[in-house]
Amino acid sequence: MENISKIRSLSLWVFLIPLFTVNLCLMVVIFFQEYIPHGVGIAPTFPYFDGGTSISRTARNFPTNLIFKPGMIITSFLLIKYWMLNKNLLSNIEPLNIKSVNYFYIFGILSAIFLILHAIFLGVKFDNNFYKLFRKLILLFFIIFEILAQSFLVFNLYKKFDALKDFINMKILRFKMILVSTLIVVTIVSAPIIAQEGNVRFKHALEWDYFFGVIFFYFLTFVMWKKKN
Repeated sequence: MENISKIRSLSLWVFLIPLFTVNLCLMVVIFFQEYIPHGVGIAPTFPYFDGGTSISRTARNFPTNLIFKPGMIITSFLLIKYWMLNKNLLSNIEPLNIKSVNYFYIFGILSAIFLILHAIFLGVKFDNNFYKLFRKLILLFFIIFEILAQSFLVFNLYKKFDALKDFINMKILRFKMILVSTLIVVTIVSAPIIAQEGNVRFKHALEWDYFFGVIFFYFLTFVMWKKKN
């Protein structure tokens, strides 16, 4: 099970790099805002609770875009490798039935591609309604494909638990199922609220918390797989 060791280490990086990236952008904007024009007006805040600012506002302009864009692009390539390793692992366990395996693999690769596009186009400004819609759709597709990929992966791991029981912590796998289910419910319930005008602080806090929930999935992956010699 060489793939398991690689998946463990890779999943930790997929959790740590985006977490460090967005919070470093936040700290730079807050503590050095006198040197950053777009940081003016952002008071000290903990946006996970108070929604004082959005991720995009802290990351879309110079110099924080030089932190955010490489961080997200690196994360995207790590995600592609992550989904490939999971596909190989589960395909080897049940090589004659890989249809469901391909679902999470395809959705996972698509989510990584849209994350790359989001990083590239964030902060690029054109006064065009079609372009603004295009940027929103990129982020929306990333979220949809990421949640679908996570859901199908958890489903596959649960189905193949008997073959993997010596390597998987079942309690953590159940926790991952709860996390993914919560993200799906939050997505559906919050969609009408996000579509409405106003509720800015709520939307910002939701953005930060949802982001943490998505990447926390990968930390759970790290602790779910048992470390083997």
